[in-house]
Amino acid sequence: MAYEFVKVLIENRVGIIEFNYAKKLNALSAVFIRDILQALEDLNNIDIRCVILRAPRGTKVFSAGHDIHELPKTRRDPLAYDDPLRQITRAIQKFPKPIISMVEGSVWGGAFELIMSSDIIIASNQSTFSMTPVNLGVPYNLVGIHNLIRDAGFHIVKELIFTAAPITAERALNVGILNHIIDPQELEAFTMRMASTIAEKAPLAVAVIKEELRVLGEAHTLNSDEFERIQGLRRVVYDSQDYQEGMSAFLEKRKANFLGH
Repeated sequence: MAYEFVKVLIENRVGIIEFNYAKKLNALSAVFIRDILQALEDLNNIDIRCVILRAPRGTKVFSAGHDIHELPKTRRDPLAYDDPLRQITRAIQKFPKPIISMVEGSVWGGAFELIMSSDIIIASNQSTFSMTPVNLGVPYNLVGIHNLIRDAGFHIVKELIFTAAPITAERALNVGILNHIIDPQELEAFTMRMASTIAEKAPLAVAVIKEELRVLGEAHTLNSDEFERIQGLRRVVYDSQDYQEGMSAFLEKRKANFLGH
């Protein structure tokens, strides 16, 4: 299978999906995510026991996050069910083999949710992590927030989102976001060793336990009235002048001036 925006390798029953979208800093645009989804589909066979998501060696930006140019300008949910970011996080979570995010470089916005949707995160000790929707006035949705709070404490997620400030790999490790931080020169070898260890285990047992963990992680009730109330609050935000200002400021490469209406 030919891909335009990823490279796919197979080594010792481990599938490796390497990003190949440097011209857009691996921004999570529809065409890029389409290739990742196709690669996952192609790797979902009996011969593959584990998958690694990675950027090219030595990269400065793992992913710049959601492609801002593809967000609607106003009066439409920027993160609806069929949005490419929602599609890829669901696919990663439901993929029947463990997925390891091997992170080198900085991680921004939607890409942070993407790696948090994977099963294991191993990062360079030089990496940084930012969650940036408030820089743009984007009302992140319930599913996205849930994907973050499953693996990081509420107070940590609140700080990340409310400030949009980057945190270091060391702090991300200390607060439970990452499994390991590794020197960049050892990152690939360490990740491959772990993936190879997983590949030796019983694949049927691994698959069902991953699914059990996913179901248990999502076992939170939310009544329909509360869901509709939150969706109404989100509509106010993406219909607001602040949302338009955030989009315009990003495209014009200036600091946004949010007025709260």
